[in-house]
Amino acid sequence: MVQWAAEKFCVKWKERIILKLLIVRHGDPDYEIDSLTEKGWREAELLARRLAEMEIKAFYVSPLGRARDTASLTLKMLGRTAAEYPWLREFDAPIHRPDVTGWEKVCWDWLPQDWTDEERYFLPDAWSGTEIMREGNVGREYAWVAENLDALLESHGYKRQGRRYEAVRPNNDAIVFFCHFGVECVMLSHLLNISPMALWHGTCAAPTSVTTVVTEERRRGTAYFRMSAFGDTSHLYKYGEPPAFSARFRECYDNEWERRD
Repeated sequence: MVQWAAEKFCVKWKERIILKLLIVRHGDPDYEIDSLTEKGWREAELLARRLAEMEIKAFYVSPLGRARDTASLTLKMLGRTAAEYPWLREFDAPIHRPDVTGWEKVCWDWLPQDWTDEERYFLPDAWSGTEIMREGNVGREYAWVAENLDALLESHGYKRQGRRYEAVRPNNDAIVFFCHFGVECVMLSHLLNISPMALWHGTCAAPTSVTTVVTEERRRGTAYFRMSAFGDTSHLYKYGEPPAFSARFRECYDNEWERRD
């Protein structure tokens, strides 16, 4: 009786799960060849097993090799295809970081002492207005990603209205994005109305991690996106595969075995 009740509960719960957006970072990267390391391919295989258990409406993928390779195992397992969009590529707006001369750096790689003293970087409507950001046309690149994300969401029934969304055709569909950490934070920033600087520097999504964002329609016709999980790597732990350290820096400066910039 207890087993029957548990199985019945699981069926009911599965029917009620509302997964809207699954944002997947690519597997452990080999940047030199724009693909995956041997470990990255193992991670992508375990990710595919996880996603194969879900009902997915549509798949979208970055044009870069490391994201397409990550997606390939899931798509092959399910016999599906993914639409490729240029705006899902890694966020491409390099800046001249204050402590670096001679070359440009990505927006999410600053020393904390160089950005946290500027109040505007914490404000969703002001972060892109600093001289460094204007010089790198970061706001323009951000707007390009946000506009294309909104157009895609509108095709799925949710139309942007100010800082929220009109549920034109509310639904329980799940869609998956295979992309990159930098652009993932831009997408979350836009959906949640948060400065991307806080996300770029305050979060870290491990390779093949899954971030889940769902809609809440508390009053008919008005929806807001809410993040229910960030950077989930349970599919790796399930099979004893440790998450990669990629994108992180040393937890303590003297940890010689961890990455230093």
